[in-house]
Amino acid sequence: MFNYLIKSRPGQFLLVGIFFIILGFIFAPFIEIVSRLSFYAAIFFLGFFAAKSAVVDTIQSKSPNVDLLMILAALGAVLINYESEGAILLLIFAGAEALEDYASAKSTNAISELMSQVPSTAQVLRDNGEVVEIPTDDLNIGDMVVVSKGELIPIDGITDRQTMVNEAALTGESVPVSKEKGDEVFAGTINEGHAFHLEVNKLSNETVFSNIIRMVEEAQNRPSNVSKFIDRIESKYVISVLVGVPIFIFILYAFNDFTFQEAFYRGMVMLTVASPCALVASATPATLSAISNGARNGVLFKGGAAMEALSTMDVLYSDKTGTLTHGEFEVVDYAAQEDTLSEVVYMEQQSSHPIARAIVDTFNYLDLDQIDRNEPVEEVAGSGMKKGEIQIGKPSVFDQYEDIHNYRKKAIDGNTNIFVGKNNKIVGYFSLADRVRKESAEAVAGFQKEGIRVALLTGDNETVAKKVADEVGGVDYVASCLPEDKIKYIHESQQAGKIVGMIGDGINDAPALANADIGIAMGSGSSVAMESSDVVIVKNNLAKLFYSFKLSHRLNRIIVGNVAFSIGVILALVILNLFGLLNLPMAVLFHEGSTILVILNGLRLLRQGKQKK
Repeated sequence: MFNYLIKSRPGQFLLVGIFFIILGFIFAPFIEIVSRLSFYAAIFFLGFFAAKSAVVDTIQSKSPNVDLLMILAALGAVLINYESEGAILLLIFAGAEALEDYASAKSTNAISELMSQVPSTAQVLRDNGEVVEIPTDDLNIGDMVVVSKGELIPIDGITDRQTMVNEAALTGESVPVSKEKGDEVFAGTINEGHAFHLEVNKLSNETVFSNIIRMVEEAQNRPSNVSKFIDRIESKYVISVLVGVPIFIFILYAFNDFTFQEAFYRGMVMLTVASPCALVASATPATLSAISNGARNGVLFKGGAAMEALSTMDVLYSDKTGTLTHGEFEVVDYAAQEDTLSEVVYMEQQSSHPIARAIVDTFNYLDLDQIDRNEPVEEVAGSGMKKGEIQIGKPSVFDQYEDIHNYRKKAIDGNTNIFVGKNNKIVGYFSLADRVRKESAEAVAGFQKEGIRVALLTGDNETVAKKVADEVGGVDYVASCLPEDKIKYIHESQQAGKIVGMIGDGINDAPALANADIGIAMGSGSSVAMESSDVVIVKNNLAKLFYSFKLSHRLNRIIVGNVAFSIGVILALVILNLFGLLNLPMAVLFHEGSTILVILNGLRLLRQGKQKK
């Protein structure tokens, strides 16, 4: 905290102001003029940024803010020769502002920590064989980058040979992943194999990590619903105080036999205690702290409203592949002619789906030179891939196809089965197995214990869906879901008055994520899914979502407690002042002290324990 004060200009002014206040109290018993001048100097330094904010914001927004009340209260104290009280008022107010800025800085540190995981420069191989170092921002698609063993990969791209990559920063999996020639590797991950060349396929502002960083930055500028409500009423409240205090002074002077100085003094006390400083600070520092905590634990919230909403969730719908399961399929059985097999592998190379990767990895030895590359490959959301007359997809797509080889009977129950069709005939099939994540079962159990209904919506068949649903804790499930089916179930729950969360990672999940009250995307999923969601789990660990669910509950409790406490303090102090039981020093101490307590209470969320990987 002290380092933050030294490095920031408001912090430096705060420290200078503290120095002059100490000087003022030291000279008070001896040299009154020096003491007063010291307090005046303290008021200048401590009130400089508050006065600037009061003037600029009032002019820009055409409505006064809480800073204006504090400046007027301090100036009023000076007018009736209470310079020390005015200085103390601004000291505590500036200290509270510094604490709130500190919360923002800690949240911003989450971005810095993420950015530090991506190198700022890359070694580029020129056509003449020369290797030059250039900033990653200057890289273009098609550039060839040299990645040495043990280095962080500087940008997303395609590897030119087999290597091992540690993707823990993105997926949370500490075991290195084998990458074959032609596979995509991501910025921020570590090359643990031999050196390789990477062909850049995304600009530095389009990588997975850059998208994550952008989401954290945007989250800080998207206030929670409570914050927005407080912001809306702040100006109206300030105006009512500015109108009410002169009326209060006039009543005391005209009808209660107070001298003007006594009435004005009580008016300055009222101006101080009626200011909503603590109320204004009830939500924002706590929300920023919670967002920062979530980011450090691998969960990104696109604003305070998303974090607030998570705690109100009644139903959580989940995709299967890559969400509840590892999404690392293995081909355990297949049947297809070699020419068909080559076409399938070529088509699946165009997809990032885990099933496609498994098929490509299994048959990476095939020669694809004879494939017609002029015919486009289309990805059909929720169905599979298509290239001319050849189609790959789940069994239900081929219900009307002729099965001359009895591939339907050969498909293994409980596995994910993919068929290949051509000219209305099934010409091949693949049977793949996936594994349920251990942490998924733990997270599902946690949500169920909290009274949240968890249901599986998957495009897989009944047997596979039931098997996974049983393994993760006997959840409800719906098999053979198309993207529009997932939306239908979400809308049905919403019409029943439920707050619905949806978690997924693929292109086919994006519509459902956008329609849910809380869309949750896996960080290793498609960019479309990430853009459509409100929450992104950077490391593919569903237990982190449950951790964030509990964090959101703590955030809401803290905000409610802060609001109730701040309103209670204002009411209590106003009543005491009405009865003449409160002087200005005590008003400053209790009112501004409550603001600091509210901010410190919100900052507690920065210190919540980290979720295990």
